[in-house]
Amino acid sequence: MRILGLSALYHDSAAALVVDGNVVAAAQEERFTRKKHDAGFPEHAIGYCLGEAGIGLGDVDYVVFYDKPFLKFERLLETYVSFAPRGFTSFKAAMPVWLKEKLFQKDMLSKELKLFAKDFDWINKLLFAEHHLSHAASAFFPSPFEDAAVLTMDGVGEWTTTSLAMGSGNKLEIHKELHFPHSLGLLYSAFTYYTGFKVNSGEYKLMGLAPYGEPKYTKQILDNLVDLKEDGSFRLDQSYFDYCTGLHMTNDRFAALFGQPVRKADKDPLTQFHMDIAASIQEVTEIIVSQLCRGIKKETGAKNLCLAGGVALNCVANGKILRQNIFDNIWIQPAAGDAGGALGAALAGYHIHKGQPRKITGNGKDAMKGSYLGPVFEQSDIEARLTACGAKFSVLDDGSMIAATAEALAAEKAVGWMQGRMEFGPRALGGRSILGDPRSPTMQKLLNLKVKYRESFRPFAPSVLREDVAEWFDLDGDSPYMLLVAPVAEKHRRAMTEDEQKLFGIDKLNVPRSSLPAITHVDYSARVQTIHADTNPRYHALISAFKGLTGCGVVVNTSFNVRGEPIVCSPEDAWRCFMGSEIEVLVVGNCFLRKEDQDPALKLDYKNAFELD
Repeated sequence: MRILGLSALYHDSAAALVVDGNVVAAAQEERFTRKKHDAGFPEHAIGYCLGEAGIGLGDVDYVVFYDKPFLKFERLLETYVSFAPRGFTSFKAAMPVWLKEKLFQKDMLSKELKLFAKDFDWINKLLFAEHHLSHAASAFFPSPFEDAAVLTMDGVGEWTTTSLAMGSGNKLEIHKELHFPHSLGLLYSAFTYYTGFKVNSGEYKLMGLAPYGEPKYTKQILDNLVDLKEDGSFRLDQSYFDYCTGLHMTNDRFAALFGQPVRKADKDPLTQFHMDIAASIQEVTEIIVSQLCRGIKKETGAKNLCLAGGVALNCVANGKILRQNIFDNIWIQPAAGDAGGALGAALAGYHIHKGQPRKITGNGKDAMKGSYLGPVFEQSDIEARLTACGAKFSVLDDGSMIAATAEALAAEKAVGWMQGRMEFGPRALGGRSILGDPRSPTMQKLLNLKVKYRESFRPFAPSVLREDVAEWFDLDGDSPYMLLVAPVAEKHRRAMTEDEQKLFGIDKLNVPRSSLPAITHVDYSARVQTIHADTNPRYHALISAFKGLTGCGVVVNTSFNVRGEPIVCSPEDAWRCFMGSEIEVLVVGNCFLRKEDQDPALKLDYKNAFELD
């Protein structure tokens, strides 16, 4: 049985194909259109998924959309009625789009799908899953657990913002929900907006900024904005927010509570105040998620927990939950946001709608295949594509390519690394990555300012050999999807001097805090990715070779893109990013490229090529 899942029309459109319960392919539309967070109909992602399986849309048994548009429209109408006459301007702006497009999504989807198969039977084959059920399905069904509690948290689906589901075998049922406008995702996004970052893309910046501050406003937030109950359920005081009826996340009362106006990103600098605000909302998020998890454990007695929804990408909170040992095991869907809803919709169609059996992979392994579910390019194709771009490259055998790349890393060069299938989800996991030497005290600043063209405060993640993780970090378990933050091991830390401890905010950035300064955040934490030989043997071999040269089984891993650009998909994307930034070495398949060998006339200016993200 072949089931195609789709998410689209809000942000992070994607497609995923499940065949007999096996996840065959999944990709975000942005990777093909090169438009970050592309919300359009995922025609390219669909085409890729079908092509990967060697089938047409007519061979698909069902297409499942990841939410129910009519329920979302109901929420929109009821919200405007509840707050009337406030929000008429927003209502007037939203209605034409809904009445013209979104309300009739079934008709629109059927028309788009008929472009793939003229006789596509959309009446019988097109299904709709509820948003949070799609999230829950994406978390439970690929997990390594026979039974689990499933917690989903995001901004809002149709009505739901937080849900508890219980999964067993091929069964999955929603047990409890929190409803709009009471939303942890929207609370975090309100502070994202307040500190001058873009909602739906800048939340991870806020998380990265938090360690530079002190959580001075935690009590203020909990006393005024959030009515938090013992079981983790909560209500938000809507008198401080504007997202129900307005065109902004917060209002003047919110700004007055904290004593400063909304930061304008293009005019106002980041100050210690903004760092303290970031630290405070991050701590509040951790408190709420922790209480939700304790409440679930008390109510259900579950040993295993699965997480999905955009809030599940908050890897700092995830790491705290792991260290609190509330559950025996935790598994987080790597494409936890809306893109992953496409996969969840397909799996819900297979297991819930059709009642098909579920196979557990065994040995504690999940069914996501390392999240390497996107396109792969054959070596001959890579060579032809790079040649057409005007690239100068050497073709090396596997051993020579690994050795040359490890030597480039040891020489503190920034390396673009494109190998195998593209990752599904927001993280680069060693398929489409920029790599560096974590021991270098200048690598973090170099990658931020000269390669990524982004804010200097942003931390970088380590990729570490799974067998070496406990040597370098206070973590002795799998973290293949870079969704857990753990402290750098004490023995590798460097004690700060008295003068260094007096520094505030971003002034702390240039102080080496461990023997791996490029991946150690100011609070001695790191967003850890464990590398496994069975899911990514080539990346594992590279880090092993780097360890052979340096004694260090860790490399810096950041996504292969510049600020505002989607992660690269094709060899041409990798070439353009290589020539448009100060990446010094590019390795695509077995093709090895040095910047100094390239025609200077082909250099591109990527610094201002994309909008701020």
